[in-house]
Amino acid sequence: MAVRGPPGIRFLQWLGLTPCWDRQKVYQLWTLFLTFLCYTSYHLSRKPISIVKNELHKNCNTTQNNTNTANCSSWKPFDGSDYESLFGDLDTAFLFAYAGGMFFSGHIAERSNLRYFLVLGMLSSGLMTALFGLGYYWNIHTVAFFVIVQAVAGVVQATGWPAVVTCVGSWFGKGRRGFIMGLWNSHTSVGNILGSLIAAAFVSEAWGLSFVVPGIIIASVGILAFFFLITEPKEVGIVMEDKGRKDSYTVQADGPTHIPLCERCFNEESETETTEVVPEVASLPVVADSEPLLGEEIKPLSGGPSNPKAISFLGALKIPGVIEFSMCLFFAKLVSYTFLYWLPKYIKDEEDYSPTVSGDMSTLFDVGGIVGGFLAGTISDFTGGRATCCVVMLVLGAPMLYVTQVVFQTKPSTSTAIGMLAALGFLVNGPYALITTAVSADLGTHKSLKGNAKALSTVTAIIDGTGSIGAAVGPLLAGIILNKAGSEQRAAQWDNVFYMLMASDVLACLFLLRVFVKEIKGWCTGRCFEQETSNVT
Repeated sequence: MAVRGPPGIRFLQWLGLTPCWDRQKVYQLWTLFLTFLCYTSYHLSRKPISIVKNELHKNCNTTQNNTNTANCSSWKPFDGSDYESLFGDLDTAFLFAYAGGMFFSGHIAERSNLRYFLVLGMLSSGLMTALFGLGYYWNIHTVAFFVIVQAVAGVVQATGWPAVVTCVGSWFGKGRRGFIMGLWNSHTSVGNILGSLIAAAFVSEAWGLSFVVPGIIIASVGILAFFFLITEPKEVGIVMEDKGRKDSYTVQADGPTHIPLCERCFNEESETETTEVVPEVASLPVVADSEPLLGEEIKPLSGGPSNPKAISFLGALKIPGVIEFSMCLFFAKLVSYTFLYWLPKYIKDEEDYSPTVSGDMSTLFDVGGIVGGFLAGTISDFTGGRATCCVVMLVLGAPMLYVTQVVFQTKPSTSTAIGMLAALGFLVNGPYALITTAVSADLGTHKSLKGNAKALSTVTAIIDGTGSIGAAVGPLLAGIILNKAGSEQRAAQWDNVFYMLMASDVLACLFLLRVFVKEIKGWCTGRCFEQETSNVT
């Protein structure tokens, strides 16, 4: 049965407007661009709440711009002394709903049309985002309204990640996946930056527009995706070649293949099991589709490309590396999302900036995250060491958190603050970006699955869903810690928030130690092998 492509693409084909050069590359680039745009709009619509917090509750005692008490009234019910707890409730409602929705969205995405699934989620996300802002125009002052809207928004926002990762994973093999997805994953930071700038542009005059405008944007991009998103190559009559695609479970022994050193130890350790999974290549000394970030092999879990079956939740957990990277992402995302939701507030408290300036300053964290995600993906492609890249950045991230905490207490210059925020974003978002993209796609196309792309949505949902629980816990704990402080104790409580983030960074690192050690052993084994070969020569 023929697979029908998106109506916009079919209309262009009917007009005779098809790519005049390599169709596969054109559609690959288009899918990469459109999914980038889709998930940028998802993050763009999540960011306003962190900017608007400073407007919902104004600190008239410290904000130099608000000398006029008439302009310093907070929005009920966030005008009381428990406002931080209420902000924590908003964050918790969204993030726990998002985490719960993520575990189910992967299963639904595998069993439905990805384009319909993604578009429905984007239209619903636009509606919920705009609805929060309409509370300003409808003069709503009930906590329940904002909490319910945030909870529903969290559920529908969970549709985005499994869908876009599966789309990209179906078009690109593993050969340059870290580089491609490292660059592609900058959509997270780009969305945060645009969301901050858009929200900051309206927050002081009419904060409702800080939500309504992003809601319109994500809904508009969703309509564009409905007409033009190509979720898999067969929708446009393309059969992907296996050449250069390391996710193929058939290995050709035509000649020497460059393999990152750390892969060799996994080839040696799993040679027996590999014979069971891919019997036709058991005699080869090097297996080209080995996984550098996975441990022992397991038996095939699904029907393969010719008879794909949706993988079960427990089946996905059996894939080596899924649990370790999921737990690492739990703590890495805890740190990242605490900054996502509380960084503008922290900057305002420490530097006494206006809500607009605090929002603009917070974007520098995301600028550093773009560079960190791109370099982590590129380096891990070259070395094959996904876990090693994550561990190095996590090890450097903990002391950087401490340095940032100390420096901001001294009221640093603007240039110093910019450098600190960018460096912190580089180290915090680098591992987070790598795990949610290249690592998830690697695990979702593990060779035990024998090319079954249907498993990618479930694996992605498990990893990012676990990380999303951490993303919910972080801002919640930050709100609880800060709510215990009066105005005089605020600096001390921010210190406690940073200590929590440092501990989370260390725990994220510890969960990757097993895979990290395997990669180091692989490098040592490969180096010895090269030395022995050169001596024989």
